[in-house]
Amino acid sequence: MMKKKLKIAVTGGIGSGKSTVCDFIKSEGFPVIYADDISKEILSSEKSIQKKIIKEFGEESFIDDKPNVEFLSEKVFSDPQKVKKINSILHPPAIEKIKKLCEKFLQQNNIVFVEAALIYEADMEELFDYILLVAAPEQDRINRTMKSKGLDHSEVVKRIKNQLPEEKKKKLADFVIENNGSLEELKLKINFVLLILKSMIK
Repeated sequence: MMKKKLKIAVTGGIGSGKSTVCDFIKSEGFPVIYADDISKEILSSEKSIQKKIIKEFGEESFIDDKPNVEFLSEKVFSDPQKVKKINSILHPPAIEKIKKLCEKFLQQNNIVFVEAALIYEADMEELFDYILLVAAPEQDRINRTMKSKGLDHSEVVKRIKNQLPEEKKKKLADFVIENNGSLEELKLKINFVLLILKSMIK
């Protein structure tokens, strides 16, 4: 009898700690696909996508064929309509690439994880067997993002407002990890979820 193969999405709002969770999962020997890295790779390498973004947001969107992240962040993330527009350009090729990478990893592994912030916003739920949400108190998320991205308070709050509210995501997710304590506590919670997932593939 063939073992069940699982595709698990790891999602969470900006500053929730989903990258920390995924890095730990990776250190435990599981393959992790980072949707953000795929989007950056598409932005940097696919000319047809670059043309669409330049047409929509202007020549300043790229410098020497590299995405002008600072410009795009200022121009796009403060406006929900522009967020929708850039996502409509980037998500289709990114989703195709994620599908192919999942298939590739599942040839050698029983579980693959995909870290992606906008699982619900991009209607990607159907791609996965289970969705794991990393949740955290809003003030912690704001503080972490200000520190990691060098953004001011109002900019972080704008970005949070552009994402689906965490309470709604909690109702939709299959697993929720509350990132509201120490790193050791977080690791214990992750290990508990991994234990459940591993029991599903036996």
